[in-house]
Amino acid sequence: MSAAARKITGSFVALITPFDRSGGVDIGAFRELLQFHEANGTAAVLIMGSTGEVSMLSQDEKRKIIVETAKMKSEKMPIFFGCTGNNTDVTIDNVKFAKDNGADGAILAAPAYICAPEADIERYFLEIADATDLPLGLYNNPPRVKSDLHWDHLLRIFKHPNYVIHKESTARVGQVAQVLAARPDVSVMCCDSPNLGLVVPTMSLGGHGTANMSGNIAPAEVAVMSRPWTSYAEAEGFKDAYLRLLPLLHFNYSAINPVAVKSLMKAVGLPAGELRRPLTGLEGEALARGVRIVQELGLDKVYGWKINPAALAA
Repeated sequence: MSAAARKITGSFVALITPFDRSGGVDIGAFRELLQFHEANGTAAVLIMGSTGEVSMLSQDEKRKIIVETAKMKSEKMPIFFGCTGNNTDVTIDNVKFAKDNGADGAILAAPAYICAPEADIERYFLEIADATDLPLGLYNNPPRVKSDLHWDHLLRIFKHPNYVIHKESTARVGQVAQVLAARPDVSVMCCDSPNLGLVVPTMSLGGHGTANMSGNIAPAEVAVMSRPWTSYAEAEGFKDAYLRLLPLLHFNYSAINPVAVKSLMKAVGLPAGELRRPLTGLEGEALARGVRIVQELGLDKVYGWKINPAALAA
């Protein structure tokens, strides 16, 4: 069975896009980051999601990333790509390109800015699924794209066999409950933002994991937090991991993603590079606070990081 055909559970990390000193995409850094995640319990990765600064990548860069990073995939940790375009046809072309070049799957959101009616967005997701046999994930992300699908829309979409993942980024526990109660054949995952407050109820109701940003900086710890509950032991492990990581989760969402987490990755020596303008990294006390959290959690010792002293200078 292929990596994409297995049901994905656990920590699905939305990877940052690393840039080199000239500001270009750093393919070597992608390899290092993927190895880091595979060694630390990440179940799957999403490349070119919103955490990957996808809206600021050129089409040539996006295609280069797909071609080169798909060569790095393994049976242990499948790679999905963000393939959302600005309309249905472009999205279909993106998905087909990803499949032709070795992607394990694609994650789709509604096109940004157009603010289309929900009925049109439902049709968009179904037309794309009809155009490919690549495993797909649906990202319901109204904070970024305005369109917000009700569970009735979601459950109709999830009847399509090509949808295998659902990521919810609303704050509606009731929506997640309705989807899980219907038992669609998809992995139901939630955003790890503590401000949305979905992690605890999603996992307690039988969710399959988290589609997260924080795994970029704490992959092993987020993997523990993201394990589905099959016994009291998993529930107890979740409680301990979630409460311990809460300061880091709040820090990572203290600025629009991926500003905080990418700034922190750079400070601890992970190959992240700068943010792409107009975004800028955290500095001074804003960054020092994140570094102190890393130290208090002992992550620098766990992963052998050498923290840049300048990052602690407020």
